[in-house]
Amino acid sequence: MTNQRSAAPARLALKGDLLDFTAAPQWARVDDPAVRLRPDHWLLIEHGRIVGAQADDPGDGWAREDHAGRLILPGFVDTHVHSPQLDVIASYGAELLDWLETYTFPAEGRYADPEVARVGAGRFLDALLAHGTTSAVVYPTVHKVSADALFDAAAERGMRLITGKVLMDRHAPDGLRDDVVQAERDCLDLIARHHGRERLAYAVTVRFAPTSTPEQLAMAGALCRADASLYMQTHVAENRGEVEWVAKLFPDARSYLDVYDRVGLLHPRAVLAHGIWLDDTDRRVLARTGAHLAHCPSSNLFLGSGLFDWPGALAAGVRVSAASDVGGGTSLSTQRTLADGYKVQSLNGQRMTAWSGLHAATLGAAQALGLERELGHFGAATLADVCVWDWAVGPVAEGRMALTRDAHERAFAWMTLSDERNLVASYVAGALRYRRP
Repeated sequence: MTNQRSAAPARLALKGDLLDFTAAPQWARVDDPAVRLRPDHWLLIEHGRIVGAQADDPGDGWAREDHAGRLILPGFVDTHVHSPQLDVIASYGAELLDWLETYTFPAEGRYADPEVARVGAGRFLDALLAHGTTSAVVYPTVHKVSADALFDAAAERGMRLITGKVLMDRHAPDGLRDDVVQAERDCLDLIARHHGRERLAYAVTVRFAPTSTPEQLAMAGALCRADASLYMQTHVAENRGEVEWVAKLFPDARSYLDVYDRVGLLHPRAVLAHGIWLDDTDRRVLARTGAHLAHCPSSNLFLGSGLFDWPGALAAGVRVSAASDVGGGTSLSTQRTLADGYKVQSLNGQRMTAWSGLHAATLGAAQALGLERELGHFGAATLADVCVWDWAVGPVAEGRMALTRDAHERAFAWMTLSDERNLVASYVAGALRYRRP
């Protein structure tokens, strides 16, 4: 792969099949008016922002790239992913809690070393760009230096990144625990230095309820209440064993989700990964608070966690985005994640369209994060986070694509059969950040 660091040209035009969304598609509807597909159009970008799209050639005043016959999408938004866990992706034979002890915690312990954190952050973000993901909500480690490294690496690449040092003051190995006073001090320093700098935002990052004492959870909630512009990220109701553990640790809470709600961690900028084992009351709480669920189907299947009820969440008014959850997930490829999402819904007796999946990784994710004015679609004035893809690579995909009969069949075949090998180029705010050799 080739990672680029070129500046954005003043005026750039990309030609291809432009696909984005103007609203949320209806579940299971394949002929949805929310889909905006404009074949053989030029996407016009000035000074890093989208200014329009048209069928006619824009002329010699533009740096033009003709990708006719290729797909052009907004850059994907991964709403839940762990940067240090690239080191343990595809690890064998464990459910969630065993997997953390056996693989994850040892890998994260290495990020106390500033050089490991720096190199790991750059490798991780370049890997995202090489998979067509231009924005992400990311877990580093409990070490302040790991968050600093991620923020600095994202700023260097111009990426929209939401992250924050992990809070974890119990039920974790030596070297991976903080304490309430020092953790608060670290958070405040990171917020002061990075939150709102360029395209960076801070997330109060609770690992999950079992690894934070009630005092630390209360501190995290106080940070959120003090500054409504902060994000919050955590895990909830991923695995039945985890849910049972939370019930024992917090016997006064009505549910796992209630542990977070009662300390003020649920709000419109809260991102909760998984949410498989929630009940109707929990879903009403999510809808009321505006917190959203990051659905991680590849991880849920790989760790045997369970099957997420996506249409049930939507029916309750809960927003849902798509996330890789690497390293529990097995690929940074959003297409592979969405293909697994289709399988999860099939096991639930539902059918997820390509439109629902792609929306959850672009406009839907941007809206859930409150970033729809910046990214996730091709509307005027959004930053040009854009990726160019081959519709098909290899004889199987090429043969299938040649036989597709309509737009949804074509998009679904692409979502199911493509991966990072289809990626031609990734642009961040109009600047080329990755080009396939």
